[in-house]
Amino acid sequence: MSESDASAKSGGNPLLVLGKITSILDAFSLSRPVLSLSDIREHTGMPTSTVQRLVTNLTSQGFLDREEDAYRIGMRLAYWAAPATRGMEVVDILGPLLKTLRDTTGETACFFKAEQHFRVCVAMAETRHALRREMHLGKVAPLYAGSAGRVLLAWDPELMDAVLRDPLTPITESTITTSEDLAVAVKQTRSDGFAITVGEREDGASGLSAPVFDSAAGLVGAVTISGPTLRMPLETCESWVEPLLTTAEHMTRLIGGRFPGES
Repeated sequence: MSESDASAKSGGNPLLVLGKITSILDAFSLSRPVLSLSDIREHTGMPTSTVQRLVTNLTSQGFLDREEDAYRIGMRLAYWAAPATRGMEVVDILGPLLKTLRDTTGETACFFKAEQHFRVCVAMAETRHALRREMHLGKVAPLYAGSAGRVLLAWDPELMDAVLRDPLTPITESTITTSEDLAVAVKQTRSDGFAITVGEREDGASGLSAPVFDSAAGLVGAVTISGPTLRMPLETCESWVEPLLTTAEHMTRLIGGRFPGES
């Protein structure tokens, strides 16, 4: 008997079952592609019997694939996912995730791509606060100042070398202006997997950014949360690292990407 049949027989709510299935699928991520039943139970908080029953049904329908005593997302889901993004530009695909990140933090969420020696805002979900940083689609900014530029340089050594050949002109008192300091900051960004900056490109403004990758583990761009330091002091930025990284991972996954070092 399928889970839906069992639910109907017991008078259960099919939407509740769907929520449980969604919770199981959400347990998988690019950093956790293979999970055991105990892993799934721990992530979802559901009883062992419920997890076993749902996982068995999901596997029989191709939503999950079994690997010895563990499970991964089934190829049937990948087959269904392909038409969802076919013919869409990357920025169109990422737009809804930017809105979710904006709603989670309350601040402007942007997506930046590198263009020559600059970074360009190609997608954004603007904050609803009256006090906001000036940002618009097509906004051009230097790569050596700000968290998005830091991320774009950290995963593109050739671009980093090119930027270091030009003078690092100060924009604010906090702008990094020496190649040595920039190299250290970029190395730290790559090690951390994200960047947080305060006042480097604009006085009284903060930002934190993380990388998004394509199917060849090449850098696509940087997802960024930005806003006034008044609302985004360092401790607040640090508390938003997790939702930022989760968004970057979802973006990478949505476009069929993978992180460097993953097979």
